[in-house]
Amino acid sequence: MDARGIHHLGVAVVDLDEAVDTYARLFGGVIEHRARVDAQGVEAASIRVGAGRVELLAPLGDDTPVGKFLAGRGPGMHHVAYEVDDIRAALSSLEAEGAELIDAQPRHGLFGLEVAFVHPDSVHGVLAEVVSRG
Repeated sequence: MDARGIHHLGVAVVDLDEAVDTYARLFGGVIEHRARVDAQGVEAASIRVGAGRVELLAPLGDDTPVGKFLAGRGPGMHHVAYEVDDIRAALSSLEAEGAELIDAQPRHGLFGLEVAFVHPDSVHGVLAEVVSRG
């Protein structure tokens, strides 16, 4: 798989408004998108910082994936997202290379992206996300 680059870094936060303010104040971050996705149990804000992007993720409840992450690890780095041109081909390539896929098929993600996750055990302890613009 050839990634086009890192699309964003995902950061789990307890208070989304506070985190948005922190990234704006400390790094000049500007909100690109903000959305609530009940099906994923998350409210997220995509923050542009220069040419880069940080995705801030706040759980809608303790029993959601991000809520469980926060309970176990606290706030901080959640995932790295890699942008690809063809997400289905990327998943096929990753699987052929022995990566453990959390999502065998892409699903609708935040901000109109198609997304799929790769288990952290396959990527030296870091949850990886593969994204494409669909």
